[in-house]
Amino acid sequence: MNNPADPADPADPADPTDSADPTGPLDPIGPASPAQVTEVTLNTGGARPVLRFERVLAQPPEAVWRAITDREELKAWFPSEVIADAWEPGARISFPFPGTDMTLTGSVLEAEEPRVLAYTWGEETLRFVLTPEPDGRTRLVFTDETPPGIAARNAAGWQICLTHLAGETVAADAWKGHFDRCVAAFEPALGAQQGPPAGS
Repeated sequence: MNNPADPADPADPADPTDSADPTGPLDPIGPASPAQVTEVTLNTGGARPVLRFERVLAQPPEAVWRAITDREELKAWFPSEVIADAWEPGARISFPFPGTDMTLTGSVLEAEEPRVLAYTWGEETLRFVLTPEPDGRTRLVFTDETPPGIAARNAAGWQICLTHLAGETVAADAWKGHFDRCVAAFEPALGAQQGPPAGS
């Protein structure tokens, strides 16, 4: 897979995931099992498509913040290495992919510990919004502003990554099921969807 949204204020006009957009998001795409709480919605109202995921995690925001910023903790779930100069706006980030000669670059756009983190990842913009929930949990809203042709593969890949972030196991063939559902839902709005990169 190579591939921003505060849930407390869904009417925020700066939020590209706003479901009030006149084009409206597509229906959520996710597994049928109620045990799987991750879903993805596609918003096509901005300059580029935005994938939106929401999940309630068992850890408090401070712990989730570490999971999305600590280089060692990121290795457990993020699809590449993440090497940041600092987690502050303007800081540079590199994203080497282990076992390949590919490295993406990016920069930090927002960093409000432990609430909001946004940065560019190659051509994409990733944004994490953490909101405290009862019993020490965290509601995570994650968005990926992505080129249209890779939206389905990104959506499938992030489904797997977010499951790892939650500390859950994933079936070896889970990616394919997510991808097939996303292709069926996204192609009417976005056109043909690319599969996984060669060799993956």
